[in-house]
Amino acid sequence: MPMKPSQASSVPIAVIGAPIEAGTNLGGALMGPAALRTAGLVRTLEQLGHSVEDQGDLSIAGIHRTVLPPSPGPRNLAAITAWTAALSHAVHAILDAGSFPVVLGGDHSLSMGSIDGVSRHCAAQGRELFVLWLDAHADFNTPETSLSGNVHGMPLAALCGEPGLEAVLGGEPGRRVNPANVSLIGIRSLDDGERALLEARKIDVVDMRSIDEFGVVAPLRRILARVAAANGFLHVSLDVDFLDPTLAPGVGTTVPGGATFREAHLIMEMLHDSGLVASLDVVELNPFLDERGKSALVLVELVASLFGRRIIERPTQEASLA
Repeated sequence: MPMKPSQASSVPIAVIGAPIEAGTNLGGALMGPAALRTAGLVRTLEQLGHSVEDQGDLSIAGIHRTVLPPSPGPRNLAAITAWTAALSHAVHAILDAGSFPVVLGGDHSLSMGSIDGVSRHCAAQGRELFVLWLDAHADFNTPETSLSGNVHGMPLAALCGEPGLEAVLGGEPGRRVNPANVSLIGIRSLDDGERALLEARKIDVVDMRSIDEFGVVAPLRRILARVAAANGFLHVSLDVDFLDPTLAPGVGTTVPGGATFREAHLIMEMLHDSGLVASLDVVELNPFLDERGKSALVLVELVASLFGRRIIERPTQEASLA
């Protein structure tokens, strides 16, 4: 049975593609934005009643396709720095224009750019920034702790001010993310070095063991309550590998035991109901590794839930008490 559009008010959305794969050693993630569009992302959002401007893909001429073989230290920093600056500028402009940015990736290193743009906007507006990271991995490595040198495993640490990638982010400490305002859900694969950093910085981690025991509702309600109490701005970064690979195999970093179809949709539905989310990344889709578009289609369904699609209209709290 097809779902019904929400009756919630329309949101002006700006979609922008970031075909970056410089943060990983696998080719294919640069095709992610095209696959999400082919799977109907823009059309689906429009059918929900939202005004959507597809701004196309950013392009960092000549270097955005570079993927180097394994080497010591973080790789492809010139390309990643260029992408970060371009995405920060683009996302900042979208927010200043009053629209909701949806960034289509591309590997997870792109979030250094998108969240930097959000952080600049929040600083100008005097609002507190919160980040919800839906991922199998914490992406909290640094150049010192990383075992691979792949920068897509480092963006959250860099955004929280850990050393090693200051040049990528431009060295402006006022635009960093407060670690106390970061929550990770779905974690099930950590390197030893990043585990120690997460514990030292007291990052809020809801791993899959916790979800297995207690579900997703209680921790997400707790997170949303903190954002609401601060009148905060919530950025959501959705990695394909947050989902179980049986649902979404089109990613280069699959980890068994991820979120189920309903767990993921419930999170998106609760995020929509909260009214707190103001920007979104959808990252790490690799169509080269997918099965007949399966992962792209699931991601479009999840984005639709975040923007208000539901099976039936649920009564408001006031109506239910009447």
